[in-house]
Amino acid sequence: MTLLKPLPLPNLHSLETAKVWKALRDAHRSLAELKGVCAALPNPAILVDTLAIQEAKDSSGLSGEREDRSQ
Repeated sequence: MTLLKPLPLPNLHSLETAKVWKALRDAHRSLAELKGVCAALPNPAILVDTLAIQEAKDSSGLSGEREDRSQ
């Protein structure tokens, strides 16, 4: 059995670019907006359940499995 040598980690300073910080800022704003919208829903669990179903559909599509919708 051959052991693999791990790749070196990138320089942390190279990750702190203006592009990364802008993307982080935009993601933070979007999550805050989503949190506000969810708070206004009468039953926020419906949104979470829908996301879980969508993720399951997406992952089954990646593995080539298809749901039998005729049942």
